[in-house]
Amino acid sequence: MSRNHSQSAALYAEAVQYIPGGVNSPVRAFKSVGGDPLFMERGAGSRIFDVDGNGYIDYVMSWGPLIFGHAAPRILEAITDAASRGTSFGASTAAEVTLAKKIVAAVPSIEKVRLVSSGTEAVMSAVRVARGFTKRDLIIKFEGNYHGHSDGFLAKSGSGLATFGLPDSAGVPANLTRDTITLPYNDIAAFREAFAAHKGEVACVMLEPIAGNMGIVPPVAGFLETLRELTAADGALLLFDEVITGFRVSVGGAQQMLGVTPDLTTLGKIIGGGLPLAAYGGRADIMDVVSPVGPVYQAGTLSGNPLAVAAGLEQLTILEEGGPEMYDDLTRKIGRLATATQTAADRVGVPIQINRIGSMMTTFFTETPVTDYTTAKTSDAARYAKLFRSLLEQGIYFAPSQFEAAFVSTAHTDEDLDATIAAVDKAFDGLV
Repeated sequence: MSRNHSQSAALYAEAVQYIPGGVNSPVRAFKSVGGDPLFMERGAGSRIFDVDGNGYIDYVMSWGPLIFGHAAPRILEAITDAASRGTSFGASTAAEVTLAKKIVAAVPSIEKVRLVSSGTEAVMSAVRVARGFTKRDLIIKFEGNYHGHSDGFLAKSGSGLATFGLPDSAGVPANLTRDTITLPYNDIAAFREAFAAHKGEVACVMLEPIAGNMGIVPPVAGFLETLRELTAADGALLLFDEVITGFRVSVGGAQQMLGVTPDLTTLGKIIGGGLPLAAYGGRADIMDVVSPVGPVYQAGTLSGNPLAVAAGLEQLTILEEGGPEMYDDLTRKIGRLATATQTAADRVGVPIQINRIGSMMTTFFTETPVTDYTTAKTSDAARYAKLFRSLLEQGIYFAPSQFEAAFVSTAHTDEDLDATIAAVDKAFDGLV
């Protein structure tokens, strides 16, 4: 029996008259999976509910931040308490200091940190810091890594750009990308060659240490270590974009998990507890070039917003309390889902590749192991779209894009996983 989505359809028809494409972020538009986007009304634990009253077991989790599920009671209480004292002051608060101390204590690379409002803002600011500190202009980034929608970083990005097959964005002048060199992710030889050709010119090498915006793509052995070795020897800075992986794969992020410490790190998503909050930080000598101490200017009226800081502070506190055992259980859950998906695919003879790490995974519909942007794009996006629609009708909500991750939370129960596995098994029957 087909689910009723009439109210979502009506809202979408109205939204397109006032909002470009009817959505405030492109991947929400369902363009790559077909159909009209859903409009959500509420969430609770592992589930979300649309305006038509349909419930779904959610594996998007607001694209990663909701590691304790929707409407986590302690986080809601922290937000409510903060809101009762005022929503914004344009002045410093004690909670900002407490949150900064927690981030510094947790993330190996960070000695000082600046709070901002979005991942895009964090990366844009961190790159400005890198240029200001090194007095160099060149940036090296990697294909399929998404670092927000700032002009200089949209060449061969992942996420929504990968979904729509756009290598660049219109409206970005060529002179704003001429100092950005884009290389294949996980290609050590290509990096060595490019870096040698620009010796003494590179301000920073920036990447997702575990790629998440072309789907999950872990680094190959030696890749991060090579970047660390060569940048350190040359005086360039190494910048890890941990907006997705920070506090998601471990308390100390991918850098703690993988044992490679960058000079600068950007954070987002989890540190805001579901509210708009991000940060950039690194070695103290580097961060001391930031105004008002140094000459690199960056500011924001809502930076360190008390509601977002309260949510983030409570979220990080609960993560600390959960310890390694909590992360182990999240890994077990995603492992169950990955194993069942592989079993279903093998049963019907559909070729897939499952990339997973920690509490997140991506299923690619390809026979080719996915190690970079080129191999990620070999995935059969039409087949993923068919899987997505089948699961949606069965009350399972995965990302409306092949090039994203599925996330589990502490709120996902084994009963949720049982129901999801049954739905996945049924969905693969329709993919032959």
